[in-house]
Amino acid sequence: SLYVSEYFSQSAQKLSFYSWYGNAKLFHFHVPEDTVLLRWLLQASRGKGPECTSMEITVHFRHGAPPVINPLGTRFPANATVRPSYNISISLSSAVQNTTFVNVTTPAAGDWFIAAHLPEAAGRIEVKGFSTPCPYMFQADMFVLRLTDMPVLEPGVPMSHTVVSPAKPLHVKVFVPKHAAGMRFQLSSCVTSEQRACTVRVLLGSITLPQSFQRSLTCTGSTNCSLALDSPPWEKWLQIMVESLGPANASVLVEMLASFTVCRPGSTSSFLNFISLNQSQAGARPGAAGSLSPAAGEAPHNMSGQRSSCLQSQPVVREDLDVVSVRYRLLSGPSVPVSSLSPTLLLLNLNTGMDSGGSLVVSLLLNKTSVSLANATVAACVSAASPVLSLNATRTCSTAFSQGYPLSVSTSSAEAMLIVLYPQTDDWFLSLQLLCPKEQGECSSAEAKVTVFAYLTPCFNDCGPYGQCSLLRRHGYLYAACSCKAGWGGWSCTDDTKAQTMGTQNLATLLLTLSNLMFLPAIAVAVYRFYLVEASVYTYTMFFSTFYHACDQPGVAVMCIMDYDTLQYCDFLGSVVAIWVTILCMARLKKILKYVLFVLGTLLIAMSLQLDRRGVWNMMGPCLFALFIMVTAWVHHGAKRRHCYPSSWKRWVFYLLPGITLAFIAISVYAFMETNENYYYTHSIWHVLVACSVAFLLPPQDKHKKPWAWPQKLTCRYQICQNDREELYAVT
Repeated sequence: SLYVSEYFSQSAQKLSFYSWYGNAKLFHFHVPEDTVLLRWLLQASRGKGPECTSMEITVHFRHGAPPVINPLGTRFPANATVRPSYNISISLSSAVQNTTFVNVTTPAAGDWFIAAHLPEAAGRIEVKGFSTPCPYMFQADMFVLRLTDMPVLEPGVPMSHTVVSPAKPLHVKVFVPKHAAGMRFQLSSCVTSEQRACTVRVLLGSITLPQSFQRSLTCTGSTNCSLALDSPPWEKWLQIMVESLGPANASVLVEMLASFTVCRPGSTSSFLNFISLNQSQAGARPGAAGSLSPAAGEAPHNMSGQRSSCLQSQPVVREDLDVVSVRYRLLSGPSVPVSSLSPTLLLLNLNTGMDSGGSLVVSLLLNKTSVSLANATVAACVSAASPVLSLNATRTCSTAFSQGYPLSVSTSSAEAMLIVLYPQTDDWFLSLQLLCPKEQGECSSAEAKVTVFAYLTPCFNDCGPYGQCSLLRRHGYLYAACSCKAGWGGWSCTDDTKAQTMGTQNLATLLLTLSNLMFLPAIAVAVYRFYLVEASVYTYTMFFSTFYHACDQPGVAVMCIMDYDTLQYCDFLGSVVAIWVTILCMARLKKILKYVLFVLGTLLIAMSLQLDRRGVWNMMGPCLFALFIMVTAWVHHGAKRRHCYPSSWKRWVFYLLPGITLAFIAISVYAFMETNENYYYTHSIWHVLVACSVAFLLPPQDKHKKPWAWPQKLTCRYQICQNDREELYAVT
């Protein structure tokens, strides 16, 4: 056998502390066909600074779709099916770097996903630039060992092969045809090179994570050894590995045979019926008189075909609506007939490779008037790769290599819903069959009508009123996740364990908005002292800060007077410009110079906020430069007057020192005390402290200027003018 090794690598990503699925870093790989060994190389590292501590990284694996994880232990939405992901932990303690290998033998071909994240986030709001977080990096590489000339086991044809040694197992594959209801694998003989009986182990199927349904069979001697499989995966290659359990360096000769039981679908899925259904929908409403005349003529034939076939397939059209958004439409209408003779089958195509990043929703509604039997139940099963062709009360909803998702509707419970989070890339099937109690003999002629709604959505219920559906991207792959707010949690923001009450939400809104009214004293002081430009800036800041926080609320108490991004930008701009003009006003510059600095500084601040709105230097830079100008001006005034400036001790004790103290407390609260839980009152304290400090720090008016001295400034008046010119008369 010829083995080929291949190597796939992706760039390292910086890990984040986990608060929602967007914090998990996703890696997407594609495993080729005929792969017999898969090895993951996981490399984790951290920085060398003092802020870097010991950390544990959690890595999740899944085949076919991104892993469904729940590090916070929150609740999933009702009717959602959740199967725990396979995960490992990588510790970074004393070592700066950690390298871990994960081996998977006979892995399933197709998409594989890895998600890595740090522990739960602390919830502290950090100002960008005040602290340097420790960088934790993670990189995943993939090695595959692929068999280039894997032997093909033809159905119904015995094949003999030699297992060279226990260290070199035999790999063969067989193709499963469409409509295969069952498969039987038989090992007819097993002898060593010395013509003695031997023992081998046969593994059928590939390994998939988080759950693997690989089937094992141990055969000894020359006796027939067989294994029957129900509903093998349709139109796929099935790997079979035979390994010797005998002594080392002992070759073994085995003879294998694979056979299939093929199910004949009913005439409902024929091409002519498909065309007639399509034409009926284009020309008339489904169920209208005369709209299904070609199909009505085939009714006796269909009933006889239903009795002799093992399934009735209904034509389904896949309608792509948007990214990770698909609607499935039945050509015969939303209601499908369900009988007890054979299951009704619907194909839900999710094999494009871009459908696994959403949620598959299947909803069933039973028409109670269509069921003639009182205690009858319609059993349903949603499965991937192959359908469940035998639904009854004793059998579980499982196929040969996967576990499906069961559903049921009856006259007592006519509705059922199923939510599959991140469905794997494959053909999905919905099987429905009518089940009757044993004492009711009319079950063979009974029929039920079930309305089926199936669709793929990025986020179930659009994350509800307390969540936001975000579309995430990893290279060319798109997937969706919910970001919750107002204390709500869970996959679809349906967990209200830590949710804020309506009273708390209203209180948060009132505190964050009404606390801006503390700018009214500062505005009044500025107007009284004739600082009209400064008063205009404070009014601008108060207005946009109030309505920005009214729009920024996480709950339902929200009011947005304009676009959220515009409100946020105006709020940040007003806050920084208010600090800028206040400090320059304290510097006592000449008017022309002060107003030039006002305009020039505002333009530069607007530019810097457009570049990086949350950078700490967008606030600290203008503040430090304005302080430098103020100190320089104060030193100049003091040297000119030959005493300290400001000269009044009352000015220092009753105005400057309280204003500076309030400003430093406000900065400390803003930079070091805010968290997600206490944001609504710590940020309100920031509003109050900043507004009060402005009122204290504004300088007094000039002594020679009276406030609001409008008459002295109006120099132009009406005056009674007298013409004193003498008139000259000419004397002749």
